[in-house]
Amino acid sequence: MSNEHILVRIGKERFKHPKDNVVHLVEDPEANALLNDLDNYPHAYVLACCMDRQTKAERAWMIPFKIKEAIGSFEMKDLTSISEKKYKKIFADNNLHRFNDVMASVFYNAVQRIHTVYHDDASEIWKDKPGSAEVVYRFLEFDGVGIKIATMAANILARQYRIPFSDFYSIDVSPDVHVKRVMNRMGLVDDEADNDKVIYKARELYPKFPGIIDYSLWEIGRTWCRPNDPNCEECIVSSECPYYQNGR
Repeated sequence: MSNEHILVRIGKERFKHPKDNVVHLVEDPEANALLNDLDNYPHAYVLACCMDRQTKAERAWMIPFKIKEAIGSFEMKDLTSISEKKYKKIFADNNLHRFNDVMASVFYNAVQRIHTVYHDDASEIWKDKPGSAEVVYRFLEFDGVGIKIATMAANILARQYRIPFSDFYSIDVSPDVHVKRVMNRMGLVDDEADNDKVIYKARELYPKFPGIIDYSLWEIGRTWCRPNDPNCEECIVSSECPYYQNGR
């Protein structure tokens, strides 16, 4: 058996052999198609990333599509023509986010940044096989985006959208509750581990691409390794999980 941790083995296998060519970010097929259209609407993906905080991910990632429905277009020329005040009204009228006023400003500022810095083409953020640190940094430059969202954004681009990067060293895990719970139960971090400990443990497991285990951790936490009544028997890592092997 390989000395690599089971999470790394699963992550590498999934990276090498993805299940399909569609990234499933939301349940709505039309909204998901918009987020997957990096050729024509790369800004939809970037704007969704900017929305993904302090609310459920499904709700945040639906916002670009909801904006498209509200204004009848998602072309950059139309998005940039809308004032911050009007975005606030759209967010409020449609209750798009838990914090509509603040996130409307974040959305507006992100649109303007894509317009001015990236010449209406958000794919410039990841064109020409950039280094992972460069892509993470570019996401961090967007208003309200912290390291958790910036690394998540780069990770999805690399791992699921298969965007070419010159390296993956700076793509960390995004330590949400699922990631922390699974890593704790697998004996990788202690109960009180903060985000930094989680991130550095992932770096220790696979320094070349720490974030390669991120999706598997999230999936395991959501599907099997629940806070209460975990379904250990069917979990994909049960064979090497101390929590299960030691009788929970």
